[in-house]
Amino acid sequence: MYFKQFFDDKLAQYAYMIGCQANGTAVIIDPMRDIDQYIEHAASQNLTIVGAADTHIHADYISGLREFAERGVKVYASDEGDKDWKYEWLKDSDYEHELLNDGDEFKIGNITIKAWHTPGHTPEHLSYYITDGAAADEPMGIATGDFVFVGDVGRPDLLESAAGQKDVMEPSARTLFKSVEDFKNVPEYLQIWPGHGAGSACGKALGAIPETTVGYELRYNASIKSATSEDDFVNFILEGQPEPPLYFARMKRDNKTGPKVLKGLPKPKHLTLKELGKLAGDTEVAVLDTRERDAFADGHLLGSLLSPLNKAFNTVAGSYITEDEAIYLVVEEHRLDEAVRDLYRIGLDNVIGFVTPTDLAHYAEHDGELDSIKVETFDDIDAYTGEDDYQILDVRKASEFAEGNVPGAQNIAHTRLLPRLDEINKEKTQVVHCQAGGRSAVASAFLKRNGYEVILIDDAFENYKEKAGATA
Repeated sequence: MYFKQFFDDKLAQYAYMIGCQANGTAVIIDPMRDIDQYIEHAASQNLTIVGAADTHIHADYISGLREFAERGVKVYASDEGDKDWKYEWLKDSDYEHELLNDGDEFKIGNITIKAWHTPGHTPEHLSYYITDGAAADEPMGIATGDFVFVGDVGRPDLLESAAGQKDVMEPSARTLFKSVEDFKNVPEYLQIWPGHGAGSACGKALGAIPETTVGYELRYNASIKSATSEDDFVNFILEGQPEPPLYFARMKRDNKTGPKVLKGLPKPKHLTLKELGKLAGDTEVAVLDTRERDAFADGHLLGSLLSPLNKAFNTVAGSYITEDEAIYLVVEEHRLDEAVRDLYRIGLDNVIGFVTPTDLAHYAEHDGELDSIKVETFDDIDAYTGEDDYQILDVRKASEFAEGNVPGAQNIAHTRLLPRLDEINKEKTQVVHCQAGGRSAVASAFLKRNGYEVILIDDAFENYKEKAGATA
């Protein structure tokens, strides 16, 4: 059996290639939308991808299932769950496909893949037992998708907190408890191949180790260990879940109804300085600046958004840019493909053009106007606390805010600012902070684009706590 784990560090997502070397075929489990990466790797191993399977309707990225179906590859998807969570784009389609229920099997050469219905994270969720028939008649491991992670289980609140369904969070948690109880009866030697790792918003305490075993998780997974009773598990699993990125609701919709098929990445145009100047202050388009926050604060095109090309890039872009907006990038040319690919993975396809940071500097040298953001530290925050003309805006998670905050601060997570803008007083200058400066920087850019006066606190919150403790 050939086994390959693919990892995207920005979405902390794992996809798996399972191959039968005897007949040169392979299946991909939980592929991302840019399927060229899997096709190229399979070719390098003398394998042909003949199947692609999803564990569930994903919330954090566009699935590659439809792209594979368009190329004639047979796709496998869940037929479990209620009527609201079916793969609508497969129903009555001409794609070669098979809808799976609990216990159904399919084969790729000598490899047998058996569906196990593990609801809770989503109603339709499947995990897949993998058996290498050339070596054994029992499974080696389980591709668990968003059911069991290293150190955690998939959060059951997303249908409510991200997809907008009412009053389903607690029932989903109780369903997940039953799946966890079933997991306790699985042989401990089986390997666990999860759908996400540390950094994913699909759980609250995912580990960074790429795989684990059933036995290890039964002993050390805090979420599983909390399942001493159904109520204890429900309380534990729902407490402290981070606010989901805004784009999660759109991913659920698109993966259910059918993602657009582009058959390739967008190819943005390199803009002239004159074309760049026409974008200044245009809030009908999204200029996304991928530089670091200090460079952005010093000078950026009027109306720009900030999203440094780091692990938070997808989360920020997906929370501040809508699917219909034309997107223009400020990005180093050697990282253009990376940025476009990241946006493509979350369904932001309308990438029209780009300039480099050097182009932006030349624009300024030729009398192009740049905007800036006032930057201060927590040493300065007392001057604004309690003042009528200022509002302290804490853009950390609610769980972080509950552990300690600046008196009088308003708390809205940086990923939820767009739908909650009307809660932020435009008559006051917003003094924006987070835990270390990264989230407050992107939030400040977003607020300024939307007409707010802002001051960015680029500092560690620990410094504020030390200062507050010293003056208490």
